[in-house]
Amino acid sequence: MTTPVKIGLVQMSMTADAADNAVRAERAIEQAVGQGARVVCLPELFLTPYFCQVESAEMFDLAESIPGPTTERFGRVAQRLGAALIVPLFERRAAGLYHNSAVVIDRHGRIAGHYRKMHIPDDPAYYEKYYFTPGDLGFVAVSVEGLRVGVLICWDQWFPEAARLTAAAGADVLFYPTAIGWHPDERDEHGNEQREAWITVQRGHAVANGVYVAAVNRVGFEPPAHGSGRGLQFWGSSFAAGPLGAIIAQAPTDAEAVVVVEIDPSRIEAVRRGWPFWRDRRIDAYGPIVNRWGDGPAVR
Repeated sequence: MTTPVKIGLVQMSMTADAADNAVRAERAIEQAVGQGARVVCLPELFLTPYFCQVESAEMFDLAESIPGPTTERFGRVAQRLGAALIVPLFERRAAGLYHNSAVVIDRHGRIAGHYRKMHIPDDPAYYEKYYFTPGDLGFVAVSVEGLRVGVLICWDQWFPEAARLTAAAGADVLFYPTAIGWHPDERDEHGNEQREAWITVQRGHAVANGVYVAAVNRVGFEPPAHGSGRGLQFWGSSFAAGPLGAIIAQAPTDAEAVVVVEIDPSRIEAVRRGWPFWRDRRIDAYGPIVNRWGDGPAVR
């Protein structure tokens, strides 16, 4: 018999002061746990402003090892509060080798899981390929607090393959720590459509896989660290959706928030019995999915 578990989503704005960001993140975690959350997720790269708006070698100084000072600090937080945490980090793996990563820390303060972002964007004001090597740890689910937790990061949320493989690893809930927003020049004409697309694709992952989804975004305006560019207006809107895609709760577009919702793994069983997509998958016919396009050569 499975037991419902509450999860917490921390929607934050970030300053240039990493110590201040860490303190405010810790307070938000305390708030979520105070409302009954047993697993709490922070936004992507929560310790700093979104530095990928520019390409600058000095930004590599922001990276740290895993384990390292931030995992140690939030390990103590997890142990003190008796809750599991999802902590996204700019990981320094070796000299010249960096990842956009997240760790799952269990209630005892131990690292229970480690994910490296697989899909790396390279778009105006999202110059992540300059900084991050694609992940190589695969798509996994980690058991904490009575849940099987899968972690994917931001750009991963647009790819159904990532959601499918993480769900196939046994995840009850897909967490997407995120940093996404509007370019100021596009917001008036395209902003609502872009935000709705972001929500819709993740709700689709919930439906297609019969899992819960939790998207955890940052909020507020951030100018580029230096040089040209008009900055990004992060649209918040952190939300949790159930295994039929219905939004359970959602944060605003323009303010920090802590969202706490209940996850019931037994609902996954009920939904998948009624909507048996896993039964009807034609795994014998999906070989071409590893092709880049059409009938081109497969990547082995």
